[in-house]
Amino acid sequence: MAEIINLNKFRKARARADQKAQAEENAVKFGRTKAQKQLEEAQADKSERDLDGKERSKDPE
Repeated sequence: MAEIINLNKFRKARARADQKAQAEENAVKFGRTKAQKQLEEAQADKSERDLDGKERSKDPE
């Protein structure tokens, strides 16, 4: 005889596996590492500081 399986457990396990596969696919597509995020933030801060440093002061008239 065939082994009896619980279809609800089988269905839920398959759904979890599908969700995990989708999550991994999205992580590859859209994900950035923490180091990449910090690097981009640091570069944005530096460019803002550089731009502020080159700003001309307003002469009071």
